[in-house]
Amino acid sequence: MRNDTRSTRALTVMRVAGPLVLVAAAFVTLLASLTLGGGSAPLAIGDPGATVRWGLPIVKLLVNVTAATMVGSLALALFALQAGTRPFDVALDTTSIAAALFTLSSAVTAFLTFLNVIPAAPTLDPAFGQQLGRFLVETELGRAWLTTTVAGAVLTVLTFAVRGWTPTLFVAILAAASLVPMATQGHAGEEASHEAAVMSLVIHTLAAAVWLGGLILLVVVRPALTRAEMHTTLLRYSSIALAAFIVVALSGTVRASIGLGGWDALWSPYGALVLAKAVTLVMLGVLGAWYRRRLINRASQPRGSRRFWGVVILELAFMGIASGAAAALARTPTPGGNEPPVVESAAQLLTGNPVPPELTTIEWLTSTDVDPLWVLVAAFGLFFYLAGVRRLRIQGESWPRRRIVLWCSGLAALLWVTSGPINAYREYLFSVNALGLTLFSVVIPLLLVCGTPVTLALRAITPRTDGSRGGREWVLSLTQNPVVRILTHPFVAAGVAIVTLWGTYFTGIFRWALADPLGYEGLAAFSLLVGCILVVTFTGGATAPRAHPTRSRVVALVAVMGSYAVFGITIVVQSGTLVADWFGAMDRTWGASPLADQAAGGILVWAFGIAPLMVIGAVFVVGQGPGKEPVAALPARQGGRG
Repeated sequence: MRNDTRSTRALTVMRVAGPLVLVAAAFVTLLASLTLGGGSAPLAIGDPGATVRWGLPIVKLLVNVTAATMVGSLALALFALQAGTRPFDVALDTTSIAAALFTLSSAVTAFLTFLNVIPAAPTLDPAFGQQLGRFLVETELGRAWLTTTVAGAVLTVLTFAVRGWTPTLFVAILAAASLVPMATQGHAGEEASHEAAVMSLVIHTLAAAVWLGGLILLVVVRPALTRAEMHTTLLRYSSIALAAFIVVALSGTVRASIGLGGWDALWSPYGALVLAKAVTLVMLGVLGAWYRRRLINRASQPRGSRRFWGVVILELAFMGIASGAAAALARTPTPGGNEPPVVESAAQLLTGNPVPPELTTIEWLTSTDVDPLWVLVAAFGLFFYLAGVRRLRIQGESWPRRRIVLWCSGLAALLWVTSGPINAYREYLFSVNALGLTLFSVVIPLLLVCGTPVTLALRAITPRTDGSRGGREWVLSLTQNPVVRILTHPFVAAGVAIVTLWGTYFTGIFRWALADPLGYEGLAAFSLLVGCILVVTFTGGATAPRAHPTRSRVVALVAVMGSYAVFGITIVVQSGTLVADWFGAMDRTWGASPLADQAAGGILVWAFGIAPLMVIGAVFVVGQGPGKEPVAALPARQGGRG
């Protein structure tokens, strides 16, 4: 009895000490990094004062930590805990408190950022308030922090109000989205390869938030869980942490390589902070592997539990060091300085890069422009798909090779579009951009859906029995969702596809996607999603919530094919250049004129849109669509944690 009491008391001290250690390590690292890296040095012109120079990075550190707590708590709750239970409620309460602190610190950051950009002494004069208002509304930096603050306030209310699975999922998506505006600010948009820099920083921020926030929630939620429940939660968190570690390492490497520009820059103050973060990341990886392989299974024992939580506190300390270094990096000049590259042409003003060489056969085969987001998507898609196939074969079940080939072909096409010549030339040639979006909308979805990943997931992933939701449960929830049932009605799916096709090019969406890297990523992802829904609707199978009459599907498919045909012809005969202030201002000295290139784009949309749709029609007519097994008949693996 005395030993149990002593163990409980020790664990209580550890749970209180964990967050304190994180904040202390982050704060000390931040102050040291600002001093050594020059991030707090007075500016020669327009210095905002010591209060702003030191206060802004400190408040940004609070933004980062509270944002991580908010996002990570939601992610772990959705994957590891059961809705309607006390641990789930504790997770949402933690999220709400973190969101409130996130809102407050974001508002202070917005104010200090204003003082940093426009050095002025705060007064109660109406002119000062008007100037602050214009900064928040009219400048990109001000709008980013205003959006972040408003999103935090909304999340604070929502996390108190929701407790169910689906509402919490939407809140988690909103929480992740609230981190994007602040992640796009800083050095990333001012450097060469700014699109890759921005995207890698966004990915890095989200993955680090899930990793750190999940660990903080483990410390907070421990009193609400039994030892057995805590053991299961630790196993599930370790899977999340492993994936987050991989994403953080890869995206951080891309971001650092762009910021440094070369090996010599490692000896600069900026490079020293990057090396410190890299060493900290390695130590976190070692700690994670240690407790995953050796300590988690002993955490249910009193002595092993004390040792495990001691390692957790050490891990929080290292995460605090990484967080402090990250906040200091945002204030530390990059080796090349923060000045944007010299603009030598209209193309460079619009895209950030000069016009590439002529798009010849060699360039079609060799040109690259790597997009970190889709590289990670393809890598994880390939890994989990092959892992599922391997698990089935270990159980003695077969999986058709043609489906593996189709899935891998779809991922290869996805990589080629997002990191090959199409991504390298899409900003300069309408035809290339149109080809890429058409492949996103029809060709890639056809290959991926025919790989039947949903059927594979439902067969390979272990079902859970404790009321929580793992991969299989979330897939089932998605396929049986009423919204999905509506979207996979033939006329609805066809209507959405047609509206997406015409709306993309004949509204401001296309211009926005050209000018904003995140806009293009969003348009590409949406086109891929719409295409997958369209293919699932017409091919049927386990991923389709229900079958629809043959006549309805035939009519809808013909309508989509007709829409692509009319659209292609419309683009070909168009008398003016679409987005003329973009494609007409490239000043290319090679290739067809903007109008002729636009006509070529219409032909490509016509060809690569209709041909795959004819394949879909053939699959439908023959009646050999992918995955004929109904969801209810899919065998489920028993046991395990899922």
